[in-house]
Amino acid sequence: MTVETSTPVAAAGWRDKKRYLWLLGLIAPTALFLVLPIVWGLNQAGWHTAAQSLFWIGPFLIYVLLPILDLRFGADGQNPPDEVMAALENDRYYRYCTYLYLPFQYLSVILGAYLFTASNLSWLGFDGGLGWPAKIGLALSVGALGGIGINTAHEMGHKKESLERWLSKITLAQSCYGHFYVEHNRGHHVRVATPEDPASARFGESFWVFFPRSVFGSLRSALHLEAARLRRLGRSPWDPRTWPHNDVLNAWAMSVVLWGALIAVFGVGLIPFVIIQAVYGFSLLESVNYLEHYGLLRAKRANGRYERCTPEHSWNSDHIVTNLFLYHLQRHSDHHANPTRRYQTLRSMDTAPNLPSGYASLIGLTYLPPLWRRLMDHRVLAHYGGDLRRANIAPHRREKILARYSAVG
Repeated sequence: MTVETSTPVAAAGWRDKKRYLWLLGLIAPTALFLVLPIVWGLNQAGWHTAAQSLFWIGPFLIYVLLPILDLRFGADGQNPPDEVMAALENDRYYRYCTYLYLPFQYLSVILGAYLFTASNLSWLGFDGGLGWPAKIGLALSVGALGGIGINTAHEMGHKKESLERWLSKITLAQSCYGHFYVEHNRGHHVRVATPEDPASARFGESFWVFFPRSVFGSLRSALHLEAARLRRLGRSPWDPRTWPHNDVLNAWAMSVVLWGALIAVFGVGLIPFVIIQAVYGFSLLESVNYLEHYGLLRAKRANGRYERCTPEHSWNSDHIVTNLFLYHLQRHSDHHANPTRRYQTLRSMDTAPNLPSGYASLIGLTYLPPLWRRLMDHRVLAHYGGDLRRANIAPHRREKILARYSAVG
């Protein structure tokens, strides 16, 4: 019998130093509320341009503040010992930290929808509504919390409890990426670090080539996987009677209900907001996908099957600040080895290849192919002992890349 607890775990003198720091993960879904008093104050001081710039808080958090904090505080360095793993896994406090993300997420979505469409924001000190520069920043900021929310959904979607699985779909509704629930669990985790996986980036492949390949490839895969599941249950995926049981369609339905209701309340002027925040939100997910497995490849055995996924097939990072904001997503090698393991018990593995910094520091670099390749290509080369034939190389560049590195060698 498993005993669940909300009492801090301690064994052999070990305590989770980050226990209460996990609440920092709530900064993203509350950031919009936190800046409003400052916006009001700046408007009262006559600094109207500065007041509108604060609606870019989401991109500022991702591209500026978190990278600086990652560099300042460095590596985490704390792994839970074996003797506390069971108790730590069953400590309900940690799952409550992820549950709390949802109400703040949706309150911020509603606030963002109101601010985007309001024609009179005199209570904030504006003469009329927001200008388009502020509106775009606002939509991106709401998209940022949606993108980080996809990671929260990722944490809950791997769990066996039906409540957490439904909460995962609800979290994904904002970014209109509900099919991620199916594709990530049943597709990516099976095909990770292989050419067949749309979410595993290839050596020499830029983010801008990877992005549409992953978005549309994951979508097709999710529909195929869910149709196959329904057929195994003796149901036709085309029969409308099965649609309520279709995990892709019911996840998308949540997005339709959410945004349909908000457009009904705030008007069709909300549509640009919906599009901007959704695309930016799932683009953040895809930039993380890009860096998590870049160039890494599982070897194919004589029987045609790929070797078992090991820590060597995921890029790892253990920078403490991004760890706190992304619920240990950076300990990705352990996650792929133990997909149902809760975030608080994930470990940083010495055998995994390591990124030079935290995810937050690298997301922006994925947009700049020359800088990304300068930073990462030699690391892939070193990981495979100079033999790039063992790497996952972009097919259209394979011969050119192998010839280039053979000449250098």
